[in-house]
Amino acid sequence: MTTRSEPSGWATGFTAFAALMMVLIGFFQALMGLAAILNQNLYVTTEDYVFAFDVSTWGWIQLIIGVLVLGAGIGIFSNANWARAVGVIVAVISAVEAFLFIPYQPVWSVVIVALSVGVIWALTTRTGVVRDPSYDPNAMPPEDYT
Repeated sequence: MTTRSEPSGWATGFTAFAALMMVLIGFFQALMGLAAILNQNLYVTTEDYVFAFDVSTWGWIQLIIGVLVLGAGIGIFSNANWARAVGVIVAVISAVEAFLFIPYQPVWSVVIVALSVGVIWALTTRTGVVRDPSYDPNAMPPEDYT
């Protein structure tokens, strides 16, 4: 007997939420990266930070990751399994990048990490009723059924 899980309304809603959040996160990260590339004095740099890159380098990193997250978010709306997998991978990369960016923009970085964790959870969680695909709730039972 083959069983199949139908996504519940909650699972569908959380997937749509994850896709929308990925589109927004990607858009904002790309804008932050573009702003850093165009204005070198936008972010205050720290001297004794292990991951201290040039502001322009951080800008390019954020721009590239932002475009990837935006694209993955758009792909999630297609409900393809590959898009969910890519979305999870890109959300993990986005969370790690935001964590490394904490000294430059602490509040924004924590928000991005939290949203990325929410996206990962929404894309990896599926709820629903497990039932046989041949099951028809409107079908009459057989005559010898007791």
